[in-house]
Amino acid sequence: MSLTGARDRLLSLPSVELGTLPTSIDFAWRLRDAIGMGARLVVKRDDALPFGFGGNKVRKLTLVAAEARDQGCDTLITCGGVQSNHARATASAAARLGMACHIVANGKKPEKFTGNALLNSLLGAHVTYVAERTDRIPGMEAIAASLRAGGKKPYIVPLGASTPLGAMGFARGIGELVYQGIVPDVIVSASSSGGTQAGLIAGCALFEVPTRVIGISADDPVDEIRKVVTTIGSGMEDQLGLAHGTLGVADRFEADDRFFGEGYGIPTDASREAQRLAASTEALFTDHWYTAKALSALIAYARAGRFKDGETVMFWHTGGQVGLFA
Repeated sequence: MSLTGARDRLLSLPSVELGTLPTSIDFAWRLRDAIGMGARLVVKRDDALPFGFGGNKVRKLTLVAAEARDQGCDTLITCGGVQSNHARATASAAARLGMACHIVANGKKPEKFTGNALLNSLLGAHVTYVAERTDRIPGMEAIAASLRAGGKKPYIVPLGASTPLGAMGFARGIGELVYQGIVPDVIVSASSSGGTQAGLIAGCALFEVPTRVIGISADDPVDEIRKVVTTIGSGMEDQLGLAHGTLGVADRFEADDRFFGEGYGIPTDASREAQRLAASTEALFTDHWYTAKALSALIAYARAGRFKDGETVMFWHTGGQVGLFA
């Protein structure tokens, strides 16, 4: 299939409306000046999606939840940490579609619900707590089996909705940029479960734009992220009827694992500075450890002169500000 045909297939995928697209692109002049950056700095505001407190998972769920709906499913099952943005977005999608939601969360049940845990409770999600991250997939499968035995039809949404179908929500996001008239030279965003980065890279190929996509790891080494991103990219090619390698996900992959510090969920000095700078210059809020770490990488690159004067650099804000209230 040609790229034109693949784009048509991408744009015709069934979806559910979860918030208003396109999200805005804001010029961050004061932040740019504060970090001494010669390039133009813009922010893609997926944090400002109006549905379910927004965030990048909403884009993925517009397609993934549509598939669950079209398969006649009545329950969404997913996993994450106790304060998972993805789990909250999935619970929101389930509520909108009139489905039940089960979340397998690694960690202890909070004595007092705050942040995303509070929102999950308000959304009516059923939360099962497990000790380790490795317990999440078996936990989801056990819940699905129990529900099927009771006559229900569950749909398992993997961590981050980072499936080939979910990633295509971000490939469509690149088409959104083209429609908005701003095609950046570089996109910097957080990267963890791989779907966002795979989708952005694939979208650049599908819409034939030369933008570099740099994923900033929130937890895993670059080699682990590369494996996940390229696997998702190959799955997208399968679903779009393209030969493997057509989208060039492996060739265009760039990631950096030098900014996650002691691990996921633990702020660094650089992420705290990035968080303060974004708030004090642009009234732009990030979480403590995911988007803040990605922004800290962008700031470090700017200070090191890695962006050229006259370039347009985009920070794709993937949300997570609910974490400020956890």
